[in-house]
Amino acid sequence: MEIVKEIRSVRSKQRTNIVIKLFRNMKKVPQLYLLSLLPILYILIFKYIPMYGAVIAFQDYVPHKGFFGSDWVGLKHFKTFFNSYEFWKVIKNTLGISFYGLLAGFPFPIFLALCLNYVGRSSVKKSVQMITYAPHFISMVVMIGIIMQLLDPKTGIVNMILAHLGFEKVDFFGNPDNFKSLYVWSGIWQNVGYGCIIYLAALAAIDPSLHEAAVMDGASKLQRMWHVDIPGILPVATILLIMSVGHMMDAGFEKVLLMQNPLNLSTSEVIDTYVYKVGLLSTGIKYSYASAIGLFTSVVNLILLFTVNKAAKKLGQTSLW
Repeated sequence: MEIVKEIRSVRSKQRTNIVIKLFRNMKKVPQLYLLSLLPILYILIFKYIPMYGAVIAFQDYVPHKGFFGSDWVGLKHFKTFFNSYEFWKVIKNTLGISFYGLLAGFPFPIFLALCLNYVGRSSVKKSVQMITYAPHFISMVVMIGIIMQLLDPKTGIVNMILAHLGFEKVDFFGNPDNFKSLYVWSGIWQNVGYGCIIYLAALAAIDPSLHEAAVMDGASKLQRMWHVDIPGILPVATILLIMSVGHMMDAGFEKVLLMQNPLNLSTSEVIDTYVYKVGLLSTGIKYSYASAIGLFTSVVNLILLFTVNKAAKKLGQTSLW
């Protein structure tokens, strides 16, 4: 008992010291803590407090009855979703789009950052950066409108070029097999420039003496990329990969809905659009059903995040914790 008391007293002293240090730091640099106050409040108000609403996934939620007055139904809504006709289709489409996007899109920002890192002329480098960054700031609605105009089967410039070359015109958005490629590659075009900013920052942090030593040994630019740059940015790439895998069940609602039509519905219906249509758009808003599906996707994302993080740790790479 005495040992337990000693341990508790030591822990209480440690906590007191931490609090004292925190207040001392706050007095030294109050501006930094004031700046961090708004993000902390945002996370608390919009991320943590709404978690309480997840209980309606286990209820037949009725708004006028509230959380405490609604009837508890256990796993009823989860079973309804698992047994629904659309379950495997939306899971397959969601994971298919996410895996495709991860495999195709993850290397491009790295490749662009490596190339820009070796561009000698600053004017060329700035021009390439501006051209590749600009699409990220285009509204999603505007971007999808541009893509639809370019790929229109009658008046689109792509089909006009195909017809001029003697090929048949293609209805890109009308063919379900084209949806995933259109979604993924348009996303790469829009986000590759913005995504490479982190890798450029990581490349700038690499010790210049490593490059000097490689040049002295007669290494080419490709060899310097492979043996100096890539190992230098590998920890950053690992962290971003882990975080990307943690969003595998979030294919993206807005973009998918804008690109969706009755012809490509078999490959474009993902979990987010399914929840929107069945849970919130159908006759009688199904709050509990939509919440159950959202909770299910969050749990799957969390499991994937822990799994990949543990795998990275076992492989000796950087991990989130």
